[in-house]
Amino acid sequence: MLARMDFVSVNCPHTPATYHLLSARRLKMMKPSAYIVNTARGEVIDENALARMLEAGELAGAGLDVFEHEPAVNPKLLKLRNVVLLPHMGSATLESRVDMGEKVIVNIKTWADGHRPPDRVIPAML
Repeated sequence: MLARMDFVSVNCPHTPATYHLLSARRLKMMKPSAYIVNTARGEVIDENALARMLEAGELAGAGLDVFEHEPAVNPKLLKLRNVVLLPHMGSATLESRVDMGEKVIVNIKTWADGHRPPDRVIPAML
């Protein structure tokens, strides 16, 4: 599927199974005219391979809101004109922050009432 896409938007958590999900091998499957957008987690993309491919013109461009070694940004990416870099602010809207706060309240109340919180972290998922 990667070979046919014009845009790839990464939207998954970082887990051992998704580490470098978009590896150098998979990135090379993409068309030179393709763009990649990552607002998920930086570790999902092999950032060094991405930077090399963008510099070589093997990918058209990238939009990144997350970075593999946050808060550090790969210096190679900073030099590229075909990359848009943002400081991990994809959720920085009033609505999303209110929703996040309400989720915290629901989780605390659920736990305090002796029940399992709906948004708990399950170690097996990591």
